[in-house]
Amino acid sequence: MSRASAARRATINDVAQAAAVSRQTVSNVLNRPHLVRAQTLERVRLEVERLGYRPSQAAQGMRSQRAGAVGIELNAVHRGASDVAQLFLTELTVAAPRFDVHLVPFADAGTFPAVDGYRDMVRRRLVDAFVLSDTHVGDTRPGWLLDSGIPFAAFGRIYDQPDLTCWADVDGAAGTTQAVEHLHARGYRTVAYLGWPHGQPASAVADARREGWRRTAGSLGTLGPESACEQDLADAALAAGALLDQLQPGDAVVCASDLLALGVVYAASARRWRIGPDLGVVGFDGSLTASRHALTTVQQPLADIAAAVLRRITDQLTGGADDPSGQLLVPTLTPGPSTDRSTATAYIPLPAPEQDHRR
Repeated sequence: MSRASAARRATINDVAQAAAVSRQTVSNVLNRPHLVRAQTLERVRLEVERLGYRPSQAAQGMRSQRAGAVGIELNAVHRGASDVAQLFLTELTVAAPRFDVHLVPFADAGTFPAVDGYRDMVRRRLVDAFVLSDTHVGDTRPGWLLDSGIPFAAFGRIYDQPDLTCWADVDGAAGTTQAVEHLHARGYRTVAYLGWPHGQPASAVADARREGWRRTAGSLGTLGPESACEQDLADAALAAGALLDQLQPGDAVVCASDLLALGVVYAASARRWRIGPDLGVVGFDGSLTASRHALTTVQQPLADIAAAVLRRITDQLTGGADDPSGQLLVPTLTPGPSTDRSTATAYIPLPAPEQDHRR
């Protein structure tokens, strides 16, 4: 491919392929050449020139006129599905002054996630970089940001581009491993699992959490049945009811999220099973849902993730050294009454799932 014969504007991916390097290396050549070996630097620069690749003018303007701001897209489409995003935004805001930046949230009520909002923020030069969340297979945002030469870091692995290291994430398998071990130590006989459906954009997250349960429960001899549902309270209560048909008092359920765990609580309470003594329930996320409903939960290290993401962004903005890999952080289990077998409280009727979900 030559500049003359190019039918479209060359992208960072074209340069990476021609120079036989990763996209991250091309980005380093353009923005932090001191990190690249001389031979590689020369080879990439030759391909940049040959292909006529140029980062966007808006991105270059962002670098020359720093706003001291980092943009983060809020999910304005699926409101109320999870409060982890709210907690993560809080931790980012608290950590931002340590990294000499401030947060600029933005949202689109029509689509999430979408490149259009990022393009508009860049065009208006409101931010210097972006924090991505809700990363998933097929996510178009990392590629567009790389092609545009715009710094970013992600809460969540960048699944389609494993060479990228600008992310921090929670080790889901380690979290559900802790959950199963906790239930086994408390004397629950069988540990079932309620997770998310396979084949969705976020299935890599779902698969990791399920794998920790399956592997650990299998090795401990407590492996029970499993079911899956959407991240919706009413759906979770329905799926949990079918799951509990296969269980008995003295068993337990590990869930892929705190919201799903709350669905199990509703289904079990409808049978007059006492949460804790009759059925152990463990959620995942350490969300406000867990604290409000006294759930044992796997706590995501959101403060550490926020700091790790902002550190990667400021390294890109200031020319600091690259991290050799993404950062996978181990969560911690926070015990609550939902796995306390000694609690002998009477059954207390709970609100209907639809009512709680609308709050």
